[in-house]
Amino acid sequence: MSRRNSPWSGLHEPCRPLNLADYHAPANLLEGRTILVTGSSEGIGRAVALSFAAHGATVILHGRNRERLESAYDEIVAAGGNEPAIVVNDLKTATWEDYLALQESITAEFGHLDGLLHNAGILGRRSPVVDIPPKEWMEVMQVNVNAAFLLTKALLPLLQQSEDASILFTSSGVGRKPRAFWGSYAVSKCATEGLMQLLADELDTVSPIRVNSINPGATNTAMRRAACPGEDPSTNPPPAAILPAYLYLMGPDSRGITGKAFDAQP
Repeated sequence: MSRRNSPWSGLHEPCRPLNLADYHAPANLLEGRTILVTGSSEGIGRAVALSFAAHGATVILHGRNRERLESAYDEIVAAGGNEPAIVVNDLKTATWEDYLALQESITAEFGHLDGLLHNAGILGRRSPVVDIPPKEWMEVMQVNVNAAFLLTKALLPLLQQSEDASILFTSSGVGRKPRAFWGSYAVSKCATEGLMQLLADELDTVSPIRVNSINPGATNTAMRRAACPGEDPSTNPPPAAILPAYLYLMGPDSRGITGKAFDAQP
């Protein structure tokens, strides 16, 4: 799906890299933008948040570990980036009232929101479906799907205030073609793809907000090491190596592209 027939097409002549890994972002790509990144205390989320800040954005660091979020905050400030904001919020237990309170805080501090990256997620148990305890299944769905829905719903009015907002959902290869023994995680990522497509279709002709998904691919993170313990982690790139795709999809060069599933790695 694209916006070729949308009233929002033609507002910007975007750069279209054939391979997102080859995208070269200008230093001021995200200047003046406010972007919230969930799961920004470690791994891919932290690397992306630092990169967004390095390219001019004011980043809202969202996660459940205050100490790690403060470490990311200090690194951004030390590098000369805009002072970020910190939101400590456990997606496993957050209520609708918590999301509304976050909306109010961002409204008071910034007045609008230009980007939302749903990066936080949990793996859950890798086993046959019949062996997964119902409580564990529900926890994965709560963090990976329900929280993304609630956060998007709460922050959509703020994204509507932006002239060029981007919502980016984190997917997975098993979210596009489930594989045996990937359990609730695979199903949650299938749901993530569906939510992305649904939201993109609903907004396509009424809003300039673009909505896409990104599959990071095999990356040397704690989640990947837990999911594939027999794999040599050194064979996978670090999070810093897959940042071009995130910059492209969050920046103005991807304007007019919506409802699509992208891969961060070739």
